Amino acid sequence: MATTAIPAKTREVRLASHVTDVVSEANFDVVEVDVRAPGDGEVVVRYDYLQVTAVMQDLMREDADLPMPTYKVGEALWGFAVGEVVASNSPDLAVGDSVQGMNGWQQYAVGPAQSFWKLDPSLFPTPQHYLTQGPTAYHGIVDIAQVREGDTVFVSGAAGGVGSLAGQIAKCLGAKRVIGSAGSQKKIDYLVNELGFDAAFNYKEGKAVDNLRRLAPDGIDVFFDVVGGEQFEAAVQAAAQDARFALCGALSGQVGDSDGAFPRLDIMTAIVRQIQIRPFATYHTPEQIWSWQQNFSTWLKEGKFVFPHTIVEGGLEKAPEALIDLLRGKHFGNVLVKLT
Repeated sequence: MATTAIPAKTREVRLASHVTDVVSEANFDVVEVDVRAPGDGEVVVRYDYLQVTAVMQDLMREDADLPMPTYKVGEALWGFAVGEVVASNSPDLAVGDSVQGMNGWQQYAVGPAQSFWKLDPSLFPTPQHYLTQGPTAYHGIVDIAQVREGDTVFVSGAAGGVGSLAGQIAKCLGAKRVIGSAGSQKKIDYLVNELGFDAAFNYKEGKAVDNLRRLAPDGIDVFFDVVGGEQFEAAVQAAAQDARFALCGALSGQVGDSDGAFPRLDIMTAIVRQIQIRPFATYHTPEQIWSWQQNFSTWLKEGKFVFPHTIVEGGLEKAPEALIDLLRGKHFGNVLVKLT
């Protein structure tokens, strides 16, 4: 068996209690556990970066109705992470291979080699580039909204992990104008000056519908919605004829706005303008993931794309705080916790 130094103990984050309102530190336990030797066909992986996402709050709810496994009290949380194989008892992965796994709320993971994905080091500048919500953004923009050349696109929650990618994908597909919403001037500047959005507005200042009509006087052709609430209602009012809506999330409802997940639909306007409204869940096929990764790699190399992300230092203990801060809107882009 090939191996490097493996510690006898590691730490993992477990669910201490289900979330009933919003996530707090009390919902997490950081515990120390043994690192066992790998059995036949197994490897030991040292995780270096963990991705935290807004959906993790919903996974922590007892009554969550989601297309993915929810977290169980007393058990380690799951989440995507990248790291390095440090011991191998399998011909499929060698010590030193970079891999991605789903059980990332821990420093070291032991399991079958088939439960990890070997990463292609030639595809991206760093393994961290694999930790994005790109498949969701790509599927929503390409397959659901069907963005095409000349479209005017509005992305709500545009500085977050999904929205920051969705707007850039729309530009790469030839959208004429991409507009984003965010919650601070700093984020607006980030969208326009660093990510290439054509315009952005602060949803906390003025009415969303007035901002949209000002920035898109001819109407929006596509709405990629991560937020719901008032911004969904405003997008209906500002929609062009035959507009396409891709509903990805309802973040305003997730972070405490009780009306955010239940926006009103102006049915008559939707009928007259023949708005196509398509909610979608994040079921990702290997083909969708491959399409995103190939296009992401190409756009990066062509200088058309920025990897929007925030790295939180401090190790595994900082992961709960990183998730809480993400939900409070503190971070930009995809949020990665540096575990080593």
